[in-house]
Amino acid sequence: MKLNSKIHGVIDYGVVLFLLISPTLFSLPETTSIFTYAIGVIHLILTVTTKFELGIFKLIPFRIHGIIELIVSMALIGVAFYLGNLEGDVSRNFYLFFAIAVFLTWLITDYKSSSENPDTNG
Repeated sequence: MKLNSKIHGVIDYGVVLFLLISPTLFSLPETTSIFTYAIGVIHLILTVTTKFELGIFKLIPFRIHGIIELIVSMALIGVAFYLGNLEGDVSRNFYLFFAIAVFLTWLITDYKSSSENPDTNG
């Protein structure tokens, strides 16, 4: 079973909320917290500008959104080790789990499913 674009959008907004509360929830160190807030804002911008049911400005095709998420999931592994070396295990573990979650979401999403996509029936 694949996630459709609408469910993916709900997950994206949930991820934004998760990222914005994580520094407090997990008592993340300062640099990790700043990075986490920044990733949350960037993910919000990506989500609201994506061409799918829950996008607001509908500029970025959902397929491109998917490519960005795949690249981000890989980059987060490097971030995990960088922040882990800088600020400790909690930072490394947080970003390793987050990288895995982003990758798994990418893996189970049908990036052709958006009703905003003219080549599909929605």
